[in-house]
Amino acid sequence: MSELPPALPERARVLLDSNTVLALWLFRDPRLPRLREACEAGRFALLAREDTLEELRRVLAYVQFKVGADEQARLHTEYRSRVELLPALATDFLLPKCRDADDQKFIELAFTGKADWLISRDKAVLRLGKHRLLRERMAIITPEQFEAGLSAA
Repeated sequence: MSELPPALPERARVLLDSNTVLALWLFRDPRLPRLREACEAGRFALLAREDTLEELRRVLAYVQFKVGADEQARLHTEYRSRVELLPALATDFLLPKCRDADDQKFIELAFTGKADWLISRDKAVLRLGKHRLLRERMAIITPEQFEAGLSAA
């Protein structure tokens, strides 16, 4: 499963990493309108865990983004209302390790949450999409690749 198929399954299971969430709702990346619209329309089951939502909360507070506390809270609450919140499950099986330990939670959630797609721009995460334990279970692609697939569908 290396690319977006022409026909998306009903309520596809999608995991957005924190940077993708920022691209869609904080920066409103003009290159990703269909992905944002599909997420907002509830076309996908957006997956999250408490630790991924906590990372989003922390990232929204980065000084360089200049987002006020009220707007941080609004964006976090709005995104949280869109997701299917899953429990952290024991990952006693061997999953490939991400070079960035902070991103391992996304690999684990995508695997245990049976995600169809993990959408990220992180090079370390994207590299794991080629790993044999993951490539047959899900696609790990960029938001731009996903957007192109939505445009073609």
